[in-house]
Amino acid sequence: MNLEYKGVFPANPTPVDSSGKINEKALKAIFEDNLSHGVGGFWVGGSTGEGPLFNDYQRQDIARITGETISGKALSIMHVGAVSTDSAVLGAKAAKKHGCDAICCVPPFFLGRQEKNVIEHYKKVSDAADGLPFFVYNLPQLTYFETTPTFMENLVLEIENVVGLKHSAPNFGDISAFNKMGLKCFVGNSALPLPALTIGAVGVVDAPPSVAPWLFVDLYNSWVEGNFKKAQDKQDEVQSVVQLVRTFANPAGVTKTILSERTGVDCGLPVEPNLPLSQSEKKFIISQAKKLGLL
Repeated sequence: MNLEYKGVFPANPTPVDSSGKINEKALKAIFEDNLSHGVGGFWVGGSTGEGPLFNDYQRQDIARITGETISGKALSIMHVGAVSTDSAVLGAKAAKKHGCDAICCVPPFFLGRQEKNVIEHYKKVSDAADGLPFFVYNLPQLTYFETTPTFMENLVLEIENVVGLKHSAPNFGDISAFNKMGLKCFVGNSALPLPALTIGAVGVVDAPPSVAPWLFVDLYNSWVEGNFKKAQDKQDEVQSVVQLVRTFANPAGVTKTILSERTGVDCGLPVEPNLPLSQSEKKFIISQAKKLGLL
């Protein structure tokens, strides 16, 4: 199987049980559900995956389950970003040890946000992953550090295994610049996958594809095949799914609710300080998901 960093990579939620332990059965069920619809890979432990909220032991479990379940079927990009470099390094080592295909990392998001600090942070994380492809996670809304084309030009001179990034920043036009640099740029806004593809994105990474993988895969395949009318129709359809996932500003809670219903395995609650959905909110999400054909 020829696996490539392109197409639809759901940013899946990370199920936990009542004790806070990673729910292996539920995480595997999510992977298998999405794999059955032809996704190209997964973005594991990102913001919807609540990765920065887990401790180092929990992230070891996430890496192990990911490697065991996905290896050879699709590509796994594990997010290892953390407040401290030491913790991010441990995450990178876990990704390498357990067979994840690549790592991704946000900049340090509490202290050390100057460019030289970020580059040194990335160097150590990359070294710890021992040659795994490295993706930058550009999320300035939360990290307060903007990954610009100029920054990426400097970074690739310092770290040879930087291959691309997830671009979740509002500056949509930078996708074209990243593409011209030869970087694999995934758009992080799944409300606009088709416009992103037209200016050079290689695919989409976001939470909504985890609950409607078939819809985003169909859009991507239509684009690749040159069926632009169908791709545009699917672009129109994704809006409702994206809106639903963003309801209550709690994508982890919403995706866990929908995937619990679809897989029949309890995916648990969001990780604190994220709050759980109320029973009325869950009822609303399930009702809307059924109307959209997600359940």
